[in-house]
Amino acid sequence: MTTVRLPLFPLNSVLFPGLVLPLNVFEERYRAMMRDLLKTPEDESRRFAVVAIRDGHEVSPSAPGMPDGTAVPDRGPAAGFGDDPLAAFHEVGCVADAATVRERADGSFEVLATGTTRVRLLSVDASGAFLTAELEELPEDPGDEAGALAEGVLRAFRQYQKRLAGARERSLSTGADLPDEPAVVSYLVAAAVMLDVPARQRLLQAPDTASRLREELKVLRAETAIIRNLPSLPASDLTRGPTSLN
Repeated sequence: MTTVRLPLFPLNSVLFPGLVLPLNVFEERYRAMMRDLLKTPEDESRRFAVVAIRDGHEVSPSAPGMPDGTAVPDRGPAAGFGDDPLAAFHEVGCVADAATVRERADGSFEVLATGTTRVRLLSVDASGAFLTAELEELPEDPGDEAGALAEGVLRAFRQYQKRLAGARERSLSTGADLPDEPAVVSYLVAAAVMLDVPARQRLLQAPDTASRLREELKVLRAETAIIRNLPSLPASDLTRGPTSLN
C-alpha cells in the first residue's frame, strides 16, 4: 500500500482526475496551506488533497449566530467539521496539482489546480495551521469491457447534450472531440452530468473504470429520458463547475 501525507482541502464538491479546479482562497486556514505550498520549488508539484464534505461546512462561521449570540465562533483547521474531522469527509478524494498559486494584495489567493490521482482518506491531523491527511493512492483498474462501455457512454453523452441543448433552446456547441480513453471518458462524463455530490462521489469511488461507465450509462439514459419529457430546464453550464469561494 502506497501512502502519502498531504495538505487537505475539504470542499462541497467532488474533484475528478484530469479536471480543472479553480479556487478563491480567503479563509486563514487555507491561506496558510497556500503559503506552505509556495515553499515548494516551482519545478516540483505543489500537491494537496481534495475531499468532499459529508457533514460540515466548507467555510467556518465568522461570528456568533442565533440563538446564542454570545457563543465563540468555531476557529482553527478543523472548524466546522466537528470533533472527528475524518467522519465529516467522504472516504475517497483526489490529489490536486496546483499549477497556479497567486497571492493577492489582501492576502487571499487565486489557485488553479488539476485533479491527478484518486486517494483514500486514512487519517486526518488537525494539529497544525491547516488540515493534513494520510492518504492511500488508489489505482485505476480498467475492469471488464471498459473500451466498449466507453463507446456506449460517449454516444449516450452526446445524446444527453443534444437533448439538454434543445430543452434550454440553445444550440449545441461544437468543441474539440471528446476523448476515447475509457478512464478519461468516465471522469469527464462524471464531472459534466448534472448530479448532486453524493452521486458524483459514488462515481469517483467506483471500484474500476468499467463499473463507473456502467453507472454513467444508466444515469445518462435516465436523465435524457427526463429531459425529453420536460419543456425547459434552468440554464447551467455543464462544462464548468462553480468556483469554490474557499
